[in-house]
Amino acid sequence: MNIALFSDSFYPELGGIQDSVLILARGLVQRGHEVTCFVPSFSKKDCQLVNVPFEELNTGNGIRIVRFSSIHIPSSTQQSRLVIPTGLRWKQCAGKKFDVIHTHTFLGVGLEGLSAAKHLRCPLIGTNHWAMDAFNGYFPLNLSWIRRLLMKTISWYYNHCQFVLAPSHSVLRAMEEHGLESPHEVLSNPIDTRLFSPVSEEQKRVLKKKFALSDTVMVFAGRLGPEKNIDVLIRNLALLKERIPTISLAIAGHGSHGSALRKLAHSLGVEKHVKFFGTLSQSDLADLFKASDVFTIASTSETQSMTLLQAMACGLPSVGVNSRALPEYIRDTVTGLIAECGNEIQFATSVETILRNPQLRHSFGTAARTAASNYSIEKIIERAEKIYQDVIRDYTGTAKI
Repeated sequence: MNIALFSDSFYPELGGIQDSVLILARGLVQRGHEVTCFVPSFSKKDCQLVNVPFEELNTGNGIRIVRFSSIHIPSSTQQSRLVIPTGLRWKQCAGKKFDVIHTHTFLGVGLEGLSAAKHLRCPLIGTNHWAMDAFNGYFPLNLSWIRRLLMKTISWYYNHCQFVLAPSHSVLRAMEEHGLESPHEVLSNPIDTRLFSPVSEEQKRVLKKKFALSDTVMVFAGRLGPEKNIDVLIRNLALLKERIPTISLAIAGHGSHGSALRKLAHSLGVEKHVKFFGTLSQSDLADLFKASDVFTIASTSETQSMTLLQAMACGLPSVGVNSRALPEYIRDTVTGLIAECGNEIQFATSVETILRNPQLRHSFGTAARTAASNYSIEKIIERAEKIYQDVIRDYTGTAKI
């Protein structure tokens, strides 16, 4: 198949959507397909923020990257770009026959994908990775009627797709409530279960030394944005420090809230026990998870959380909050524990319960690794292929392989 992927979120911006699109593209190429990624342009500053060279990503053979002119917009990654839609950029695809177009966002690039599908007469699949109402703080007009209008607009967009995907049931339920009618199903983001895999206790001790970590480690990875509620994790550390003296918190990622989080750690007297690692390579992130003892996440904006799945693949139990997609992936009392949003005492107690019970930690970790195996690159790409083939057949009457 010749597949076009359209996304407003892509390298060098770092995040779950960006990782998902790139892993999907590489996985499809490995299975013999051609892939073209239509994504925003980027600036030198975007690269400096994550310490990567100011040059195009080397994706190897089989993936072509087409960049649309874009402008910087505020976001927690401080790297987000906006493509002003013209509806005419499909002409850059002219002469290239795509079997299917798969959009991963509904903003400027997503709208260009919608226009391309119409003009090139090929089927359109749309994935919604976002819970838009979780990002109200980034919009200057935070009014209920604007939020309703936005959700209706999102549903309008995805109702123009022949098939709709989302990484969790919580996303699809919200879309259904706002008028989604197109056929749809849940398709997880793919994760590298070879790179993210468990290690022995001896290897864990070696990795703790590599990162200069304490004996007992809570870990979080993701963008440092206010919607991630990382402050809850730092306050939990302060609560737990009196009961578990060897505990520390490892945080990987970058974002607009980083300075505020460091100030909070200082004000609570735990700055020496919180380690900010910044943005890590995938291999270093995997090692950080392997060196840790429990993954913690208090975010109320998750439509899945790839870092959660990566940590699970490393055999880590998790403590999360009862919000959006987290209870779908953290199976309470099976792969981890779920606390109610805003109940920081319950969250801290859950973390302590896991850390003080090695047998429970092992049981949760084993179940987490088993669950994460369902989201391997091979399994997700295989399912995506089948969806593409079915949609193409329904649209054209001809199946592509």
